[in-house]
Amino acid sequence: MDKNTKMDLRTYCRYFIYILEHKWYVFLECSKRGMIIHGIFHDLSKFLPSEFFPYAIKFFGGDYAYKYFEVEEDFEYAWLLHKNRNKHHWDYWVKSDGLPIPMPKKNIMQMISDWSAMSRRFGGFPQKYFRENNHKMNLHPWTVNILKEEGYVI
Repeated sequence: MDKNTKMDLRTYCRYFIYILEHKWYVFLECSKRGMIIHGIFHDLSKFLPSEFFPYAIKFFGGDYAYKYFEVEEDFEYAWLLHKNRNKHHWDYWVKSDGLPIPMPKKNIMQMISDWSAMSRRFGGFPQKYFRENNHKMNLHPWTVNILKEEGYVI
């Protein structure tokens, strides 16, 4: 595909369907925790053009996504926007000086719901995801304690 050629509409449709599926799974997981509103509003920022198009091209753009450096650059910026717009990402709760602040419990529970939804989609278990990735997370001790109470051990 030529660099100047627009992505095929199917790229955007596939990503749109992926978002809806993810939102559905998060809604189900949030509902189990009595957080229906959080399930409804989860990841709405992914529909904003600043996130939607870079994500669609990165994950559903086929060869185009691997050919051009700006695809990765655009995605990294979209990911930065996403985690800074959504309080269920642990990164949201890290101050500019690198110090973490406690996440409110409702946001921790939505983060767990997000991990559970991803596990539904890709297999595995959210606890395993946490065990394998917690070393990359800059979490406040209070947040870690809540995660431990919920069965997420380091």
